[in-house]
Amino acid sequence: MNEFLLEYYNNITFSVEILAAVTGLILYKKYKLTAAKYFIWFLVYLSICDFSNSYVHYIYNDGFFSFLKDTVFVWNYWWATLYWDIAAIIFFAFYYFRILKKNTFKIIIKVSAIIFLLFSIIYIILNWDAYFVSFFPIISILGAIIIFFCSVFYFIEILLSDKILTFYKSLNFYISVAIFIWWLISTPLVFYDVYNSSKDWNFIFLKWQIYLFANIVMYSTFTFALIFCKPEHDNV
Repeated sequence: MNEFLLEYYNNITFSVEILAAVTGLILYKKYKLTAAKYFIWFLVYLSICDFSNSYVHYIYNDGFFSFLKDTVFVWNYWWATLYWDIAAIIFFAFYYFRILKKNTFKIIIKVSAIIFLLFSIIYIILNWDAYFVSFFPIISILGAIIIFFCSVFYFIEILLSDKILTFYKSLNFYISVAIFIWWLISTPLVFYDVYNSSKDWNFIFLKWQIYLFANIVMYSTFTFALIFCKPEHDNV
């Protein structure tokens, strides 16, 4: 299993991710008049960013990016923190601000996202050197809290509306379930990143297994939902 993860972890993750993005692009016409079009763009954005995140594999052994060998960019912590830990959270805050109906929920999401963004920028500036060599658990945890806000607020609106009768046809329902589960599974791992070194391969393989499972479930859910669900009338 460990050899399998070493060989195919990135390929499997990229495959399910690109499948969701390509599915969204193929069905873009179906969702172009709804807020779901932003989600499809987001899937494409993630595919591009995750692909570019693998640049570190081409630094050593005279790789294409070997000129980065003695720079702070030899690790990709900075890029993953930027495009996923921060930008992805801001996107979901924007997306749920679009699809939520209750003004109180929208205001909470908007204010939380602004505070999160400002805090992240200030925290990175104050910990500039660490930004290139490690992840920031505090940013990951705060981001997870915003995701939980988004998901829970959406579930509450569903329960209090007529949509409860047809929730299983809603793309936003599957998005909410998928991201809620992904962050619920992955967030606890940030507390153990201190063990993420070549000295503890048991932890590294365990973390890869958890992330691989979470990624497959999340992106497969997105793919299924894009195909199965019908467009909804929401704020575009």
